[in-house]
Order: sequence, then structure tokens, then C-alpha cells
Amino acid sequence: MASTWNGGINDRKLKEEICEIGRRVYNKGFAAANDGNISIRVGENEVLCSPTMICKGFMTPDDICAVDMQGGQIAGKRKRTSEILLHLEIMRQRPDVKAVVHCHPPHATAFAVAREPIPQCILPEIEVFMGEVPLAPYETPGGSAFAETVTPFLKSTNTIILTNHGTVSFGKTLEEAYWKTEILDAYCRILILTKQLGKPVAYLDERKSRELLDLKKKLGFDDPRFHVEDCDLCSNSAFRQGYKEKMPVTTAFDAPPSFPGYLQKPTYETQSAKAAAPATNSTPDVEALVQAITAQVLAALGS
Repeated sequence: MASTWNGGINDRKLKEEICEIGRRVYNKGFAAANDGNISIRVGENEVLCSPTMICKGFMTPDDICAVDMQGGQIAGKRKRTSEILLHLEIMRQRPDVKAVVHCHPPHATAFAVAREPIPQCILPEIEVFMGEVPLAPYETPGGSAFAETVTPFLKSTNTIILTNHGTVSFGKTLEEAYWKTEILDAYCRILILTKQLGKPVAYLDERKSRELLDLKKKLGFDDPRFHVEDCDLCSNSAFRQGYKEKMPVTTAFDAPPSFPGYLQKPTYETQSAKAAAPATNSTPDVEALVQAITAQVLAALGS
């Protein structure tokens, strides 16, 4: 699927794309009953969207409605979803965004309910294709206050967890927006399964984490860690300025290692040099100590 920018509110192909994404969301278990909503921008002031009170797995093109960028309904037999204001806020703040998918994927939503930050520096695919996933504060869904909860985090991410609610992902096409949700929920499922094994997650070291960010930059993907000097590579701090409330704190998993930001000098160079340096007088010579104790014991036995 490849979404068209200037398709217009009567473009049946785009309406069919919304229905197809709705079927994927429903079949994946990301939206029960009437949960979730989907939208795509089709003009400077026109957005197609799923209507309220409809199962996303059974929509038809005739069910799809249209709104302007202020949220006023301009077409459709069914009433637009109240949560379209969230989609429009994202599109206004990010002109590159043409499509938005909001739903309740169960594993990612478990993190939303627990208010647990998503760990970084674990899976290569997450580092390259997703990066840090911020947690927007809770607001009652549907109003402008709810829509504005995501604003501080929009600059350098395409995926946000909505605290005690679900997720919202966005991109240039509907399929791209949907993929972000699928990737996030699969990752959260892996994290939960790892937790059930009773062992701590194995974080990547600094060198390997930097290699993945280098790859991400070469592929042309953005990441807030490319722009923020005082964030750590793995400690979910790139969006520090966006949190009006206190930053989420890792409690379900061991705290990630503290590595300096991508823009700062790697510490593993210093550690390597330290490992190669000869031992100083302040460092105990364990072998010599053992030999001295052994000599004393043998002398005592001989006497």
C-alpha cells in the first residue's frame, strides 16, 4: 500500500486503505470492539478518518468520514471519532506526517498502565527503527487537553505511549504508521516474556549501542540522541525536557547502563586505555600477596 497525499475526501482507494489497516489492527488484537481510530491527511485542510463507535475490523469505505484540520466534520454518513483531535495535533505539529494509527496493543498498553518506560539498548531492530518511546501523561480521551499531551514529544519520534490508555504511531503512510505499532507491541511482548524467565535483560554495551546509532544515521533515520548532548544512550533521557511531570523510572527491569550521549566522547576508549595501563602501587598485587601468605604458613609449619 502507498498512501496518496492529494487523494481527496472522495478517494475510495484511501478509504479502502483505512479499512485494511483497521482489519490488521483488529485481527492482531490491538483494538477490541470499537477501540482505536485511524486517519490520513488528503489535502491542506482535509483528513479522512474512521468514525466513532465502529469495530475497526468490519469497516467499509462507505463508513469513512472526513474532517477539516480544526476537527469539524465535512463529509460522511457516520459521526467522526472524538479522538481525531489527537491525530490533528500530530499533523499540525509535524507537517511530514500524513497518517496516524491509535489503538490499544495489549503488551505495549501493559507498559502504559504500569507507567514503565520502554528499555533501550537491547534489540538492534528497536534501536534502528524505533528508538526511545516516550510516555505522554494521562488525560481524559477526546478533548484538546488529551490531544496536547503528545505535543512535547513529537519532534523526534513517530511512536508514543499514552499513559493508562494505549499507543499512537504515525508516519508518511498508513502502513508505516501501523508498522510502528506492530514493532512496539512485539518488543513489549519480548520484554514481558524475558521478565517471566526470571533473568535480567542483557543490555548491549556502549560500543555496540553506538554502532547501531551510526547505522541508524547512515540509513537516514532521525533520533533525539543525535541532537541532545546531556542524554544517556540507554537511560530513556532524550525526552527529559518534554516531561512536565517527573520522568518515568524503570522499576520492572534492571536500570540500563549509563553511557554518555551520542554527541559525547565514548567512554569505552578510556576504559580500554585503563585496562592496558600497567598496575600502579595503589592496586594490590594479588599474586604477590598470596605468595607471601603461603611462605609465612610454610615457615610456621616448618617451625
